[in-house]
Amino acid sequence: MRELILIKNGEIALKGLNRNSFEDKLIKNAKRSLAGCGQFKFYKAQSTIYCEPVEEGADMAGALERLQKVFGIAALCRAAVVEKDFEAIKATAAAYLKDTLRAARTFKVEAKRSDKSFAMASPEICRELGGYLLSQYPHLRVDVHRPDVTVTVEIRDFGAYLHTDQLPGAGGIPVGSGGKAMLLISGGIDSPVAGYMMAKRGLELEAVHFAAPPYTSERARLKVIRLCEKLLPYAVSVRLYVVGFTEIQVAIRQNCPEDLFTLIMRRQMMKIAERLAEENRCEALITGESVGQVASQTMQALAVTDIATRLPVLRPVIGMDKTEIIRIARQIDTFETSILPYEDCCTVFTPRHPKTKPRLGDILKAEERLDVAAQIDQAVREAEVIQLCADWPRQEEII
Repeated sequence: MRELILIKNGEIALKGLNRNSFEDKLIKNAKRSLAGCGQFKFYKAQSTIYCEPVEEGADMAGALERLQKVFGIAALCRAAVVEKDFEAIKATAAAYLKDTLRAARTFKVEAKRSDKSFAMASPEICRELGGYLLSQYPHLRVDVHRPDVTVTVEIRDFGAYLHTDQLPGAGGIPVGSGGKAMLLISGGIDSPVAGYMMAKRGLELEAVHFAAPPYTSERARLKVIRLCEKLLPYAVSVRLYVVGFTEIQVAIRQNCPEDLFTLIMRRQMMKIAERLAEENRCEALITGESVGQVASQTMQALAVTDIATRLPVLRPVIGMDKTEIIRIARQIDTFETSILPYEDCCTVFTPRHPKTKPRLGDILKAEERLDVAAQIDQAVREAEVIQLCADWPRQEEII
């Protein structure tokens, strides 16, 4: 029996004359996400993208699960392809859906006839197919309002397609259709969620992590790699830069007022992230900051941080509370990794009494005693580059 996956567009349908480019980007991302599931071909018609295996043994269940995480897909389903003949449709429906229908108590039939040359109208298809399925599965009864199973028949140009309820897709727009941005990823709960949310808006992600050995451990570095792995099903690929930050942090501690440590550190991070972003044609920075969550995320603190970079800073979780952020972190499976107890450099030199309402003049005056231009150049030049993609050899555990 011939099977394929029907993919329904969501927001892409509103893109007008640019729609084809969005659909092409979605198909490219979908192909990359299916690495290891077998060979599939994609084609599109009538506001639907078709994903069909080209060889026996393709992992259809695995492909369906992976495609659910591809941004730009509103809904999808696994379907049987039948010739446009009602007798063939009846026989295939009874056989293809037997396990689902046996497990159900109620059902209904929906028909969508986009090929108007098909002899039967949609209500007739529903009535006749429903009656046939009742004769084959007499334990069933019809419930048009809240059925356990909805059997759908779609009569399209290429054939008839039989399936049950559609699965929800990830929504959003295809990654790469909105440009590219650099994510500052700390290893905490918020920054992976921020990366996920901006990928959903079509941004290709690169990421930068600041490590401060020996104050931070190898496990902290592996933790961040794992978080980037967790983003791969959504972001398609992530290039991670691990930047050595120890010398700069030590210089800040030795030369700057303690209550300004965190803010000055964040400003240096922004400068380094900006350099890496510009070298890699990223058009913005992304952070996981939320107003008022910690001392460095007050309105005043965010203002003096932003001034350190010329690039726009995107903060998709800015108005969310921790409960909302944790809900998304659990949804995308980053939460358990984020709470592993390996400190990042942001927590190593945390001041006892951080400034919550800093003034830019005080920050600039403190930075006059800080000469780290050479260290920033070195940090950018010597950053470790890790390219993660669909066939990246994932780590089983952080050791």
